[in-house]
Amino acid sequence: MSQEEIKVLIFSINEEYYATDIMEIERILGYEETTKLPDSPDFVDGVINYEGNILPVICLTKKFGFSGEEKRDESKIIVTKQDGNKIGIIVDVVSEVRDVNVSSIEAPPDIIAGISKRYIKGLIKINDKIIIFLNLSKILTEQEKELI
Repeated sequence: MSQEEIKVLIFSINEEYYATDIMEIERILGYEETTKLPDSPDFVDGVINYEGNILPVICLTKKFGFSGEEKRDESKIIVTKQDGNKIGIIVDVVSEVRDVNVSSIEAPPDIIAGISKRYIKGLIKINDKIIIFLNLSKILTEQEKELI
């Protein structure tokens, strides 16, 4: 029986580890200051110029309601593709890409650290660490997408 594997990108925000399916990611950029937009939602850090287009950049720490704000030198912006729209997500550290056995992904409990189940695909256990497997394409609700 072949074990199915997926490639995930592991990154950290606020000392917590998260993973996302590598297929959802277009590229990883170094952090750059964003241009703030008036009246944008709190979790929108601003916009940057990406390949000649305007890319909204969101701050997951704020989106998830965590405190902690400092931008670190290693911060990166992960560019994700969402139904033809692209969004940048600020993460503190991009740690690695690795193969994960689908069988090692467990269904999330109903409430995890206050983060809605809508954007959690599961929990991955790797070397005694629990990594939250995010569904980046579901991070924003339709309403939030319209706001941006």
